Amino acid sequence: QLQLVESGGGLVQAGGSLRLSCVASRTIFSKNTMGWYRQVPRKQRELVAQITSGGTTTYTDSMKGRVTISRDYAKNTVYLEMSTLQSTDTAVYYCNAIRWNDGYEYWGQGTQVTVSS
Repeated sequence: QLQLVESGGGLVQAGGSLRLSCVASRTIFSKNTMGWYRQVPRKQRELVAQITSGGTTTYTDSMKGRVTISRDYAKNTVYLEMSTLQSTDTAVYYCNAIRWNDGYEYWGQGTQVTVSS
């Protein structure tokens, strides 16, 4: 069972930066599309960024230019670098992995990001 463990969330002032990390528990990480989603209370979870095993990236329009997703195959880790954070970026951020052969999705436990204005 693939497990995802996020870290790096916290409290940051508006305009600041954060880097989130997500470690996958198994080497199958190398074949999976990895991504970051976020969710605020009473709203649906939304995609923030995604990176395929080949390195193709996708970003949500609201964060384009302010966020970068990357992956380190040696560490089985995917990163989300966020900058110029706004209060509207406050949410729980979840790491996601889509299994390459059948589309099954794995989720981390989430990490809280709070941006104070």
